[in-house]
Amino acid sequence: MSERKRFACPCVAGVDEVGRGPLAGPVVAAAVILPSRPLPRGVTDSKALTHAAREALDTKIRNRALAFALGEASVAEIDSINILQASLLAMRRAVTALRLTPFAAWVDGNTPPHLAMPVRTVVGGDGWVPAISAASIVAKVARDRQMVALDACHPGYGLAQHKGYGTAAHREALARLGVSPVHRRSFAPVARMLASKARSITR
Repeated sequence: MSERKRFACPCVAGVDEVGRGPLAGPVVAAAVILPSRPLPRGVTDSKALTHAAREALDTKIRNRALAFALGEASVAEIDSINILQASLLAMRRAVTALRLTPFAAWVDGNTPPHLAMPVRTVVGGDGWVPAISAASIVAKVARDRQMVALDACHPGYGLAQHKGYGTAAHREALARLGVSPVHRRSFAPVARMLASKARSITR
């Protein structure tokens, strides 16, 4: 039995998060319980897929999953408890929100969230464990849509394009427009900008 088939069993939740690296926006996690078969064709790490492929697979996963749910941690929570703890909090919220209670959770990465069921961490699991891959896609699509909505509320930063990541265009917009309410003040580039602004005011 192949590793991929061995991991494709029902009532196990695949869990993954999206948005640990950006300078702005929440961190979003998804938990997905897939049926044993048929699995949606093409499911893999969301980062390896085009926008169109992710959108199409997101619909297929939602239609075929035995259960799926989203959880997130806000910018305020990220700044309060740090991004790692906020990511684990988002994962717990996603698993807790499932309409079915899985007997185990398989989580991408090497740091397990505290859950009321056995947890297995799988480094690189979003690339080869179907339920984790599905979770990565659902979380990515949900967060990207949030960032498009935030772009409408906070225009000028290009959030719809770079989704909050620290691109050159984003950093230039930050320098020009200042820090918005959706920026993570605990992240070094944003913190440095706030400190620089504070120094200029006190001079």
